[in-house]
Amino acid sequence: MVGRMDVEVEFPGLEPATNARVGRTFLALKERGITPIYGPDRRAALETVTALIPKGSTVAHGSSTTLQEIGFVDLLRDPASGYRYLNAEWQAESDQTRRGRIRAKLSIEADYFLGSVQAISETGEVIGADQSGSRQAFYVYGPPHVIWVAGINKIVPNLESGLRRVREVALPLEDQRMKRQGGHGSSIGKLVIYERDRPGRITLVLVGETLGF
Repeated sequence: MVGRMDVEVEFPGLEPATNARVGRTFLALKERGITPIYGPDRRAALETVTALIPKGSTVAHGSSTTLQEIGFVDLLRDPASGYRYLNAEWQAESDQTRRGRIRAKLSIEADYFLGSVQAISETGEVIGADQSGSRQAFYVYGPPHVIWVAGINKIVPNLESGLRRVREVALPLEDQRMKRQGGHGSSIGKLVIYERDRPGRITLVLVGETLGF
């Protein structure tokens, strides 16, 4: 975990300029009530996330390529994981109306809700976007613990460049992914700028790799 950010911190595996960017970003995040943790690669990120969540906890997550890439979704699907995996419970319901209600209830009551975001600015604002808002709803309110996992590719200089990244980088890639899976594509229905939160609720695990969109 990252310690004090008012002194120079070395992040393993990063070039000096990138190291400085991450340091600035982490300091700004902490000032806004978000706890930042650095993991040099996806394996370290998975170890960090599982260390943050006590065994026996109820766990839910939003759709996230990043969580899949670090192996967290596969871990949750294993009955021996030690967690109560809430996504599996609502996915077992065949009726779409009931399924939506169960999903909302279980997600908001989860001990831990996980997912990713589309942009993290060096000035501390974090940007999340969805077509339906199914992730942003629980990031904003409900679960006592929220964990974001994001690749280092999502760091941007400021809020303006973050909004541009959402529209010009994340959206086209997600749109392509949806179409490859036989869907109609994607769009931005809900866009949330996270300015600050109460300290201790949101943790950002930043991975020193290119992950997700």
